[in-house]
Amino acid sequence: MGSRPAVTESEKHVGTSSRQKRFERRIIAFIAFLVLPGLLVSTILLLWLPWSLESKIGLLVWELFTCLLLGLALRERIIRPLQTLANIVGALREEDYSFRARNALPNDAFGELSLELNALADLLSQHRAGAIEATALLQRVVEQVDIPIFAFDPATMLRLVNSAGEKLLHGTSTQLLGRSAAQLGLDECLASENETLLPVSFGGGARWLVRRSGFRQKGIPHILVLLTDVSRALREEERHAWQRLIRVIGHELNNSLTPIKSIAVSLRAQLPETRLDVAQRQDFARGLEIIETRAASLNRFLQAYRHMAQMPAPVLRECSVGDLIRRVVSLETRTPIAIAPVPDVKLLADPDQLEQMFINLLHNAADAVLEWQLSGDRAPKAEGASSDGERPIRVQWARSENHLVVTIEDDGPGLTNPSNVFVPFYTTKPKGSGIGLLLSRQIAEAHGGSVELSNRMGARGCTVSVALPIKNVHAMVAKSEP
Repeated sequence: MGSRPAVTESEKHVGTSSRQKRFERRIIAFIAFLVLPGLLVSTILLLWLPWSLESKIGLLVWELFTCLLLGLALRERIIRPLQTLANIVGALREEDYSFRARNALPNDAFGELSLELNALADLLSQHRAGAIEATALLQRVVEQVDIPIFAFDPATMLRLVNSAGEKLLHGTSTQLLGRSAAQLGLDECLASENETLLPVSFGGGARWLVRRSGFRQKGIPHILVLLTDVSRALREEERHAWQRLIRVIGHELNNSLTPIKSIAVSLRAQLPETRLDVAQRQDFARGLEIIETRAASLNRFLQAYRHMAQMPAPVLRECSVGDLIRRVVSLETRTPIAIAPVPDVKLLADPDQLEQMFINLLHNAADAVLEWQLSGDRAPKAEGASSDGERPIRVQWARSENHLVVTIEDDGPGLTNPSNVFVPFYTTKPKGSGIGLLLSRQIAEAHGGSVELSNRMGARGCTVSVALPIKNVHAMVAKSEP
């Protein structure tokens, strides 16, 4: 069987017009069939009347004219309402629900049809308004959630992205839409299984839980990708694991270190009364001193980790960021630190914990600068000044809509292994314990913020960015007052 040719819009219009003309011709024929018998009877009767020929012709012409007017009026009463209803149905098909049929009265055939069309128009209008409101609500929810959302077509081209996705990809929707998943670095998310944990390359080392699902838009299948940052949750679980481990190890080590240190002290006290030659006495004294020193050092190391594991929740109160940073800077006297002249910002935070965090970060920056200055001929020309004429450590802060970002830059050697900076027990310092940066990040996250370290772009050194949320200070203070 041959395929049926497609019908174009013009052919549809011609077909509809021809059907309308056939319908109108049938109406005219029915009117003519209704009028002709009367005209025939009246003509026969006029021929029998004893009137003049002019009177008979005039009366016949008047009858014809009257029948013509009545026929045209009847045609208009039938055709025009139907055309009006056809226009209303066409408007409904074009999703224009503003038209309504007139003479929509009950107990009338045409009026009941008009009532049904008006009710249909009201129903479709309500459905359209509901769909528009639901779409607007969905768009608002998609924009407000902090989970990156992406939608790809069958060709893996990006068709939808929310503000969190734009922030993750560092671009706007106009720049991102229409690009492929491979160009955006999301091809691995499309190729992975649902609910897979992936370290996305552009996520700053974060680990993302990938959720994938399908949907159809205008009959075309699309892929919906949702990314959830689980790094903080994993770090929290890791911190709890370290806390449990430190409690167990601390209990066992304390049970061993205390008697070891006590026995070493007792033996050193009894050493002068022991009969030994000078060399043996010195060896015993040196050995006992090493035992006592290492036991004390191990105890300090353990207490530092125990302090990190038992850090209390922050006690929030109003504090000035400028005063806090200037106070911390005054404590670091080994190298000059420049503070940028920026407006002060007030925060609701625990100033004691923030001071400890910034003391750790500035201490690390000063250690890095001094290490660079003492290695070879890298000492600056002037005391405390870097090779470019600036101070080797610079502190500044900037306020966004919801966060305060404090930046610390140094002219040290930079990070040799950025992925390990927050690993417990990891340190590059000979006397370091590996808890300074970990404790700083713990303090920032307890305030709802974050700490990020990276090497400077186009220059030597490291950049530390501390993001802290900004809350309504006056509202929170007023709420806390009785």
